[in-house]
Amino acid sequence: MSNTEVLPLLEIVDGQGVVPCCPPLTERPMTAEEAETAARMFKALGDPVRLRLFSAVASHEGGEACVCDISDVGVSQPTVSHHLKKLKEAGLLTSERRGTWVYYRVEQSVLAAMGKLLTTTAAV
Repeated sequence: MSNTEVLPLLEIVDGQGVVPCCPPLTERPMTAEEAETAARMFKALGDPVRLRLFSAVASHEGGEACVCDISDVGVSQPTVSHHLKKLKEAGLLTSERRGTWVYYRVEQSVLAAMGKLLTTTAAV
């Protein structure tokens, strides 16, 4: 059992749908909470194996991948499971158990939120 807290990249706001956790970096300085959330995401993606796993899930046909389809990243299965857990804790992946397999998904809104964070704000 893990005692870590998942910090979502997205928040659901009444009437506004899904809103990214953090503004674009060029919009204004981040609050401490926003920086913690973004740092957790970047830290999770800062490992080459995790980045490969995240990319494998994000680019997999149908937008989801069974752990059996993405485990060929040059490390043992327990290590793959560890890295997938870290990606989930960072709010980058969701998972669903179907029988004996676990399927992972990157929600499109997460990808949009990540892109928005690194986008410059439009000039007014």
